[in-house]
Amino acid sequence: MSTIEIEQLAQLHTPYKLNRPVLSGSGLEGNFDSQAVDCPFVFVHQDCFYMMYVGFDGKGYQTALATSSNLLDWEHKAIILPRLMAEERWDHIGAAGSWMLLESNSLYDLPRLKKINNRYWMVYHAYPDQGYEAGGAVMGLAWTEDESLLEWHRLDEPIFSNKEGADWEKAGLYKCCVIEHDDKYWMFYNAKRDDEWPWKEETGLAVSSDLIHWERYERNPVLEAVEGSFYSQFISDPCIKHDGQQWVNFAFGFDGRHAQGALAVSDDLHNWRIAKQPLITYGEQGELDEIHAHKSSVIYWNGVLYHFYCACRHYQAGDRTKLEVFEGQYEFRCIAVATSRPLRSE
Repeated sequence: MSTIEIEQLAQLHTPYKLNRPVLSGSGLEGNFDSQAVDCPFVFVHQDCFYMMYVGFDGKGYQTALATSSNLLDWEHKAIILPRLMAEERWDHIGAAGSWMLLESNSLYDLPRLKKINNRYWMVYHAYPDQGYEAGGAVMGLAWTEDESLLEWHRLDEPIFSNKEGADWEKAGLYKCCVIEHDDKYWMFYNAKRDDEWPWKEETGLAVSSDLIHWERYERNPVLEAVEGSFYSQFISDPCIKHDGQQWVNFAFGFDGRHAQGALAVSDDLHNWRIAKQPLITYGEQGELDEIHAHKSSVIYWNGVLYHFYCACRHYQAGDRTKLEVFEGQYEFRCIAVATSRPLRSE
């Protein structure tokens, strides 16, 4: 893994941040999103913008959809992966949608869902214990034939587990990105090395011909944390597109204090060059992303690149939601957006 200067990738910059959340949790006791929303995944379906995202209620994640006509104003639609009553299932505490299969990998095509065997497909991850990302997560597969995207069915067993992995991923998996290329599926995923904080998270690769049976790349991880960099502890949450010349990965880096948007490029999906500087930096004190700007989803529309991400700042009196990430440390966590051109005035 080598490095590249961020200035060489100016066409991918989104320096204009909207100074308000585009989606926040409800803050209502008992709701799936009472404490936070997280992990945006933006796509187009039936001439409408959709966002798959997760909500957290103190017990675990559940996955929902929101809709928009303009990418800036979003309305919650429905929960699509709710908490299950069947406690014997491995994913009953919560399921966090990671990625839906898309028709195109191109950054400049609208991301539309792809049907395989007359079904739309989603990869999700689930943690085994109650609490905020508690325990080592594994990945599952869900599908729907419902054009409203509301009725999803889950396979009975996980499709990908840390139990078969190497030392760098042995403590659990996180979000993934799945693309189709050269007649196979490529899954990029981040995972942690240790159970106890502070752990390290890095990004690996696995390939499959059927979305169920996966073979890990023998030279994992393909993106590694580097001491002294802004990704010295995490290089995580891949979001991979093709910009017409190369593969681009809108990931995030974490240095133990702040998570910031990262950008890596590749010609072959195996060997990556990562920008030395963050793509999206954390904000000033009091701003939405004063702690973290991470977990990206990108969409190009009407000549503008929209970069959605999870923004975190310290909790303030009056915030709709309050999330305790560590003991005594409370955050307001929402979904924000930055764009390649100035946004409309507020």
